[in-house]
Amino acid sequence: MTAPQNIWIRWRVRAGYPVALLVLLLARPSRASFLIGATIGIVGLAIRAWAAGFLDKHEALAIHGPYALTRNPLYFGSAILAVGLIIAADSLWAGALVAIYILLFYPAVMRREEAELREKYGDEFTAYSARVPLFWPRLGIAKSSESVRVRFSRQLYSQNHECQAAIGFALGLAVLWAKMQWMK
Repeated sequence: MTAPQNIWIRWRVRAGYPVALLVLLLARPSRASFLIGATIGIVGLAIRAWAAGFLDKHEALAIHGPYALTRNPLYFGSAILAVGLIIAADSLWAGALVAIYILLFYPAVMRREEAELREKYGDEFTAYSARVPLFWPRLGIAKSSESVRVRFSRQLYSQNHECQAAIGFALGLAVLWAKMQWMK
């Protein structure tokens, strides 16, 4: 991937801040939308947390836990979390904005990461990618030639700074709650 494409992909986090601000400005939350959206968002957050506890970045190919169901459980969890926040915000414009953001960045990021993993892990990654879907999780665990059982690691969860997603989600919900109270 060329340098300009890498810069574009790296800007996804920075671009997310103004998108989040616009979503919060466009939000018209109701009690029902807030509760339903928060519940869905918590599911996405839990998927992200589960994935972070199995991801030993740059050390090993993650193929256990949620990585046996989808090659991108962090992005899948983020998408569910985003759907939850959109529902909580109760704004079609906010939903459209987030959908555009996700469609602009996620496919490119996943392609870049796939290329990096294929280069680093070669045949091991090729075999893994043949067994496990890219984004939408499979319903059962993929068959693997390994019978090793890997468990969730709190240390990896912490190392991957996953608590930042939980803090961001909590702050987003707090702002939506405050806006809902203000709109009464």
